[in-house]
Amino acid sequence: MQILKKEIAIEVYDSEVELCAEDQNLLALAKEAMECAYAPYSRFLVGCVLLLENGILVKGNNQENMAYPSGLCAERVAIFYAGANYPGVAVKTMAIVAKAKDYEITNPIVSCGACLQSLTEYEKQFGKPIRTILQGEGGKIWIAKQGTLAFMPFQFHVEELKR
Repeated sequence: MQILKKEIAIEVYDSEVELCAEDQNLLALAKEAMECAYAPYSRFLVGCVLLLENGILVKGNNQENMAYPSGLCAERVAIFYAGANYPGVAVKTMAIVAKAKDYEITNPIVSCGACLQSLTEYEKQFGKPIRTILQGEGGKIWIAKQGTLAFMPFQFHVEELKR
């Protein structure tokens, strides 16, 4: 028998002031996108911004629908838009933020499994990881340089949608 281990490393920052100007800007743009989310059912708003290798910025936010499976998460809104409008251009960095209308989100929120799978597809397509920045409404910031799968052990939990 063998045991296969894979280590991950996530940088943890206490606040945005510790980040470089580019990362601070990406978080600010993700927060702008988050404020435009359509989330009347969960009241859980998510914003995402992608910095493409060509310097273009692409925003996305969650879009809910009364028929829940018809809605789409912020990450997939952004990555599918990028793939449709900038085919052949890799994503350099992605920033994702979240807030709830009824309580405060103090920790970074990890993408759901469907989003992680979709983002992994783009990482495979371009042969490189998407550097990912996560933050709640404020507070701690997580950055994974080795790609979106670094967040798999953390999983998105239903408690994060409490009312």
